[in-house]
Amino acid sequence: AAAKRAVANALRNRWRRQQLPAELQQDISPRNILLTGPTGVGKTEIARRLAQVVDVPFLKVEATKFTQVGYKGKDVTSMIGDLVEVAARTQRLSLEAQ
Repeated sequence: AAAKRAVANALRNRWRRQQLPAELQQDISPRNILLTGPTGVGKTEIARRLAQVVDVPFLKVEATKFTQVGYKGKDVTSMIGDLVEVAARTQRLSLEAQ
């Protein structure tokens, strides 16, 4: 129940932030949601569906290798590159659909 409430609040806050005038939007920064739990409980599916609802790119990254290696170096760079690639592909498909 707490996870559902956190996701619902984040989605509501995102929508409310988008309704503000542009000059106020830059003063309010979004918050991230960290989904934790054992394998197979549906964390990825919740995130994937939420990304579809709000029309944002979705990328699943195995965090274990990043915590073992650290937050600097090629691994983080490749993770960011993957996210940019997914965002570009999503935008391209959206434009083609129009």
